[in-house]
Amino acid sequence: RDFNERCAQCSEVNWGLTDGGRFYCRSCHNVTERTREVVNTDFITNSRVQTVAKGSRKQEKNDGGCEWYICEGFQLVLKKQAEALEALGVCPQMKDEILCNFWRCYLQKSKQAYCKRPAGETVKALSVCESSTDFDSDPERPSLLHLLSLSESEGDLQTDCSFASSMSKVSESTSVYSGSVDGSLYLMKNQKEKLRMTMPMTLSFCYMALLWLREPITLSELLRFVVEGHIPYLNVFEHFPEKMKLCGLDLKIFCVESWPVYEEVFNKMHELAAFLDLPRFPDITDSCFLHPDMLCMKYLMEANLPDELHNWTCRVVKKIGIGEVDFLTLMPGNKSTRKVKYDVLAAAVIVVVLKLLFLLDDHYEWLRSESAEERNKNNTEGGPYFEFKKWYEVVKHSLDVEQKKLDEERAKYLWRCEKPLFYSVKNKSKVLKRRQMVVNLQNQFGKLSGSVRRAEKPNPSSFQLSWSEENTDGSCFHGHSLKGILQEKCGLLTTMNPDYWLCTVKLCNEKLCGHLAHYREVEFPQSYHFVLGLFSFLLRIQPSYIHDEVCMIEHKLFNKKLSKKRKHSTVLRK
Repeated sequence: RDFNERCAQCSEVNWGLTDGGRFYCRSCHNVTERTREVVNTDFITNSRVQTVAKGSRKQEKNDGGCEWYICEGFQLVLKKQAEALEALGVCPQMKDEILCNFWRCYLQKSKQAYCKRPAGETVKALSVCESSTDFDSDPERPSLLHLLSLSESEGDLQTDCSFASSMSKVSESTSVYSGSVDGSLYLMKNQKEKLRMTMPMTLSFCYMALLWLREPITLSELLRFVVEGHIPYLNVFEHFPEKMKLCGLDLKIFCVESWPVYEEVFNKMHELAAFLDLPRFPDITDSCFLHPDMLCMKYLMEANLPDELHNWTCRVVKKIGIGEVDFLTLMPGNKSTRKVKYDVLAAAVIVVVLKLLFLLDDHYEWLRSESAEERNKNNTEGGPYFEFKKWYEVVKHSLDVEQKKLDEERAKYLWRCEKPLFYSVKNKSKVLKRRQMVVNLQNQFGKLSGSVRRAEKPNPSSFQLSWSEENTDGSCFHGHSLKGILQEKCGLLTTMNPDYWLCTVKLCNEKLCGHLAHYREVEFPQSYHFVLGLFSFLLRIQPSYIHDEVCMIEHKLFNKKLSKKRKHSTVLRK
């Protein structure tokens, strides 16, 4: 009550006290360096003891492990992922400030920490399991391993001994085995309304922090770095401390046997932002990497398309207003605004521009390509004219090679981790024996056939396909000219092609069927399908999601013409 200073982060005056006596803001969870002054009073003799002193919760079990909670496991996962992102060049502020505050807010909103223990629930007191063996470090340090505070319920104090015994009774009654204290209870609870934590949600947390800082990493790049092994996700529990025994039901929570899915991580991020009641995110302006103009430039380079196309993508972005700050900036909980997939949106803009210039109907683009080829034979000055056919052949060859390489890597991927896993105590000895037998056989066969080196991780890069203008074989099209398909009218360059075909005349209800339009390869030209497939590979998503964004852009671009057609059709019906 005596501390009336405004919070440096949110300017609110709503302070609380941590266990260490420091002030923290209840609105934004910012922890200050200020501490509460405590008046030292002499101990009064013959006073009655009102509470029972709590023993150390980190008592070692018979198997050498310690008591730990599912929440602590996710903390370690988030910590490892944040450190990996820092190693990739992300701002250090992400882990200790942004992600830390998001995680604290989640624990409070889900009533796992920073709150009074709800009535009728046995397990709510949580603490932190250090990644090292030192469990007595300062609990007020703002890092991911020092986030949970023990909150006591009003009335009788439940000691750790009674807490552990109650948990053991739950485990015995359910006949379920797990290494964590609350593994069985965690899976039993119906926590849909509380947004229960999962492994894909750890990536949602990371993407939300990256988006808050407006870091130059899109969601598709984040997931690609996960698949390439630069960010811990698959078998991340191997980084858990030895004292955190993982077995039984814990494996269902932390053991991942599939690649992260773009749509799932994206939707969970928006659910998280709304669940945490986050304010409006920092503005996405035209100088930010996530702006369509910036991302279009990146994807044009990676797709080996002419630089002059960037002028046309900027014109489309400006025409339909998808480069406005209010359209791009995330406002959690606002159902009237559309959720923006920045990378998919930029790819769709490029597809629309290619349709405007080349039509992509399996006929017009080849005619313009033959014309450009003839002009290039007689062209002695300036840059070469862009040939769609030649670009198609060069890019398709590289795309086929990279796609085959990716398919082989995924087929050869060993999902089994090096650390042996077991679902029950009875099977533990059998699993360990089998694992040892497998290792021995692998060593023997390795000696007979010659040791095979494991494929090294590729160096992290924002570009999967690279094209150099220094190549003399003409495989780089960045400097090629679009003069062969443009004409000047009233001082402005316009397309020679006056026609355009729409992917769909009427959009579907996205909330009902999950898509704005249905995409079937046989119903569309092969050129259009190839361009979608190219960006589908670059973003590692299904072509249907890019097709949805293309349909949305087309309806914004040709809204007036479509509305006139609808009015005309209704008049004819009458």
